[in-house]
Amino acid sequence: MKITIYSMKVCPYCVKAKAILKQRGLSYDEIMIDDWSDAEWEAQEKRSGMKTVPQIYVGEKLIGGCSDLEAMDQKDQLASLKS
Repeated sequence: MKITIYSMKVCPYCVKAKAILKQRGLSYDEIMIDDWSDAEWEAQEKRSGMKTVPQIYVGEKLIGGCSDLEAMDQKDQLASLKS
């Protein structure tokens, strides 16, 4: 499944989420939002309902942020994303 992470350069939660994905052998596409306009960010915020990063998607489904990814990892649910 395709994993996409919306992140910023200086974001410890983004770094942690990417590290978890790498540790589990999961590849992902990263979309850096540092230079986004207010309109682009508002559109993403409307799409996700989140005002923070990282925002992690599996396919078109939002799984949440770093704490959500950590919870999935603790429940051994990340292996199911390898495909």
